[in-house]
Amino acid sequence: MSTTPRWADAYGPGVPLRLEYGDTTVVDLLDGAVRDHGDRDALDFLGRTTRWADLARQVERVAGGLRDLGVGPGDRVALVMPNCPQNVVAFLATLRLGATAVEHNPLYTAHELQRPFADHGARVAVVWDKAVPVVEALRGSCALEHVVAVDLTAELPWPKRLALRLPVAKARKAREQLTAPAPGAVPWGRLAGAAPLPADHPRPAPDDVALLLYTSGTTGAPKGVELRHRNLVANVTQGRAWVPGLRPGEETFLVPLPLFHAYGVTVSLLLGVALAARLVLLPKPETDLVMEAIGRRTPTFLPAVPPLYRRILDEAERRGVSLQGIRFSLSGAMPLSAELVEDWERATGGLLVEGYGLTETSPVIVGNPMSADRRPGAIGVPFPDTEVRVVDREDPDREVPLGESGELLVRGPQVFSGYRGLPEETAAAFHDGWFRTGDVVTMAPDGFLTVVDRVKEIIITGGFNVYPSEVEAVVRELDEVADCAVVGLPTGDGGEQVVAAVVAAEGAEVDPDRVRDHVRHELTPYKVPRRVVVVDELPTNPMGKVLRREVAARLREG
Repeated sequence: MSTTPRWADAYGPGVPLRLEYGDTTVVDLLDGAVRDHGDRDALDFLGRTTRWADLARQVERVAGGLRDLGVGPGDRVALVMPNCPQNVVAFLATLRLGATAVEHNPLYTAHELQRPFADHGARVAVVWDKAVPVVEALRGSCALEHVVAVDLTAELPWPKRLALRLPVAKARKAREQLTAPAPGAVPWGRLAGAAPLPADHPRPAPDDVALLLYTSGTTGAPKGVELRHRNLVANVTQGRAWVPGLRPGEETFLVPLPLFHAYGVTVSLLLGVALAARLVLLPKPETDLVMEAIGRRTPTFLPAVPPLYRRILDEAERRGVSLQGIRFSLSGAMPLSAELVEDWERATGGLLVEGYGLTETSPVIVGNPMSADRRPGAIGVPFPDTEVRVVDREDPDREVPLGESGELLVRGPQVFSGYRGLPEETAAAFHDGWFRTGDVVTMAPDGFLTVVDRVKEIIITGGFNVYPSEVEAVVRELDEVADCAVVGLPTGDGGEQVVAAVVAAEGAEVDPDRVRDHVRHELTPYKVPRRVVVVDELPTNPMGKVLRREVAARLREG
């Protein structure tokens, strides 16, 4: 950026417009945490803690174990786990080898995992033992050779492990939710007990691909987003500068966001590594787990989504639990209401601000200042070293006047280089070096941006993206369905619910419960339509393309 941007005066105190990034890698971030704060807690998993020095030793051993399985620089390692210590260790060990970590949703079905696995070609997958049968079903359709089974209960504090062994129904149910036998799989202990990686093993370079995440976009076909060490470290550096009040070695991060989401990886895990924070890992963002974690030690930094903030507020009030001490909170993935900001800040005495980003941008590109100048309702202003343009959607060379809506384009050090093996899709995602976000925004005179529409028609439910075409393709597999359109309808809490409008085949009848059951069998639960509405026809344009926006409007009207 050659000139001072219009949003320069909106930055919080002490936040610079320009930063230095150097040639740091994610592995260097871990080394710094161990060097400066090795005796401090790194991980807290349901009450069991691990120090930074111990975490680093585990990383070196698992890196050695992965190498024994044939993993080398440039290879991909699939990670299919909830948030847990083994996920963090496997992620960092993969990067230490110079390989690429591919994070997957552990609740996905074989149908959802098949195309990504075929694309990335990982020969080794580290998998939650309950998901092992799903991943094993992929053999023969991809390059998979070794499945490593992870038992979450092995990392629990011993009183909780003991409680799970009790011969009572409650313990049996809890045990079945957390673990399952995985015969034939490589046990995690084999990796954890391997000889450490030799100290002279080559380290990753800044331009090596560190993380591969899959996003389906408008077509429903999964695209691999390649994020390099340089991209991730840049976003971590920007995030750290954005909140100058964060103190290295002294913070406690609550980590309810999944590590198969860019938001969870960067803003929770990697920012926490850079600050040598205590990372309180939650295997799922259940209210009871959150409240238990807050009861053990109040987090000082909490990245989450609006529905979770509301649930925490309501439950804390019901239980009489104080939230004072949560100093900084960052919300993303869906709109944040001014009412929620006011309620949260009153309860915590801290700040809650909204940010914005995409998987392709590592993910954050815009944020509200972490100060009293934050503006509820707006997504904020661009991060340091991040340039944006608001352009005409049909003519991206033309910038629209301030206050008018246009597509948001961005470039910066956190923006990815392209989709894995998809040169045409990569070219379409950029215009003259600027990444096209697909979101329609307005810009105020002081640079604050507000999202007004989404070009990509993604549905956001519970903070997760649902791609309509993916759900539609599954619904159309039913013989009794002639056509289908899937849209998101507002739920009242800033999120959306998935709704399917279905046209019955000639002479057939559509049973909404059968439709939902079929989708549930093929896709993860949050993608299942909450409602299935049978309609006579779907509105289309002159080319015959279904107009999802009009479908949504008609459903809203009843």
